[in-house]
Amino acid sequence: MSEITQASIHQMYKEVEAAYARIKPYIYITPLEFSPSLEKETGAKVYLKLENQQRSGSFKLRGAMNKILSTDSSEVNKTFVAASTGNHAAGFADAVSRLGYKGKVFLPETVTEAKLQALEAYGIPLEIHGNDSVVTEAFANQYAEENDCILVHPYNDPYIIAGQGTIAIELLEEMDKIDAVFVPIGGGGIISGISSYLKKYSPKTKIIGCQPENAREMVDSVAAGRIVEPNSKPTLSDATAGGIEEGAITFEIIKEYVDEFITLTEGEIRAAILFAIRNHSMLIEGASALTLASLLKSKKKWANKNVVCVVTGKKLSFDILRNLLTEND
Repeated sequence: MSEITQASIHQMYKEVEAAYARIKPYIYITPLEFSPSLEKETGAKVYLKLENQQRSGSFKLRGAMNKILSTDSSEVNKTFVAASTGNHAAGFADAVSRLGYKGKVFLPETVTEAKLQALEAYGIPLEIHGNDSVVTEAFANQYAEENDCILVHPYNDPYIIAGQGTIAIELLEEMDKIDAVFVPIGGGGIISGISSYLKKYSPKTKIIGCQPENAREMVDSVAAGRIVEPNSKPTLSDATAGGIEEGAITFEIIKEYVDEFITLTEGEIRAAILFAIRNHSMLIEGASALTLASLLKSKKKWANKNVVCVVTGKKLSFDILRNLLTEND
C-alpha cells in the first residue's frame, strides 16, 4: 500500500472506471446543481456536486463500497474494520450492513455528536480510541492485523481512491468543459481519485485542493517534499482534520496532479456554511464549505469559467450550527 510508482499513478484512471462499474448499483448518482448565487459573487458558471446527498450523507460510501466489493469471496466472512472521524465510518457501515458482512468501527475522541449518533443507527460495534485520526487509524490497523480482520482504510488504499474518483466520471458525463474543480483535502483520497481521472480525460482542468489553516498537513507536506508531523488545531472542518499516514499513496498522487492549494481561516469556513444555508437552503459540514470558501477567496481568477465545487458531506452538529447562527446575530 505504501509504495506507488509513476506508472501506477498514471494508470489509476483505469481503476476508477473499474470501480464505477462495480459500485454503481449501490450508490446514488448525485445531483450537479448550478448556483446562481455563486455566479453572482464570482462571475463564474459554478456547479455544486452534491455528495452531501449521497447515501450515508457523504462521498465516503463510494470508496468503502469499492474496497469491500473488491474483497476476495474467500475473505468476506472475516470482520471488516474501519477508523474514521465519522463520514468514512458511515459509508463503511452502510456498505457492510447492506452487504450483510461483519464490521467494527474505531473513532477518535474528536468525533462530533451528530456523526456519532448517525453511526449508532447502523448497529455496528463502535469503539473510541485516540485523540487524533492518525492515532485511531494506527490502532485500527494493528487491531486488524492481530485479529485477522480486513482493514478498510479511509484514504491510503487504491480501491478507496478509485471509488472516490468515480465522482469525476459523473462530472464529465454532465459537463463538456470543466475549467476547475475545487476539492477538500484531508488524507487525500477524494482529490487523488478525482484528479487521477480528470487529468486523463480533461487534462486542462485545474485541480484546486482546499484545506483549513488549522489542519493543513497535506499542504505543508507537499511544500516540504515529505509527510510532516500532524499539528492540527480545532477546526469546523473536522472531517479533514488530523495527520497523514507515513507512506500514504495519496501524497504522491497529489504532488503529481493537484495544481493549486488554498487554505481557509475558521471565519472563511463559517461564512461559507452560512452562505450555503442562506442561498441554497442547504446544510453542509465544514469540509464541504472549504470548496465554496476557496472559490469565494479566489473569485477574481474564475470569471467566465466553468467551475465545480465538490460538496462532500452534510453532517453539521446542531450545537455547531446554533453557535454559528448565534455568532452571526
